[in-house]
Amino acid sequence: MRSACRKLFILGVLSTMFLPQASPAIAAEPAEKAVSPIFGIAVPGGYRDWTLIAVSHRTDNKDELRAVLGNPAAAKALKKGTLPLPDGAMLAKLAWKREPMPEFPGAFKPGAPPRIEFMVKDSKKYASTGGWGFARFIDGKPAGEADHNTCFPCHEARVKGHDFVFTRFAP
Repeated sequence: MRSACRKLFILGVLSTMFLPQASPAIAAEPAEKAVSPIFGIAVPGGYRDWTLIAVSHRTDNKDELRAVLGNPAAAKALKKGTLPLPDGAMLAKLAWKREPMPEFPGAFKPGAPPRIEFMVKDSKKYASTGGWGFARFIDGKPAGEADHNTCFPCHEARVKGHDFVFTRFAP
């Protein structure tokens, strides 16, 4: 009996030593995340640590600098040029208004971030939209259903032959 109690005591001490180090990431997650309408996608934790796939500059009415990041599944497929991307692939598009850089005339820097967008590949769940779910967040809150209804038609019209993905891996 004493050895069993001693083992439980040691396990208890060890767990208090190591669990607090593992739990901050778990504790930092809100109990209920906001999700996009239609597709039910939340902002994925750790997305800022994903692989940079490409950058772009849009000069139409948006005048934005953009960076597209991919989770490991997306990055691996896009690096190899493998299409369609596998289920579980996720892309994040970070956008910033373009601002002149005062220290370097003719150069620009990221300004205010108008939104962040995600694409999630699940060929069964999102079969009606080419296997992709879409999410757009403005100031951390999901954009409305009308915004989300514009995602797939644009991708379908322009990049259907590239698994509905605009971005190519930048060399």
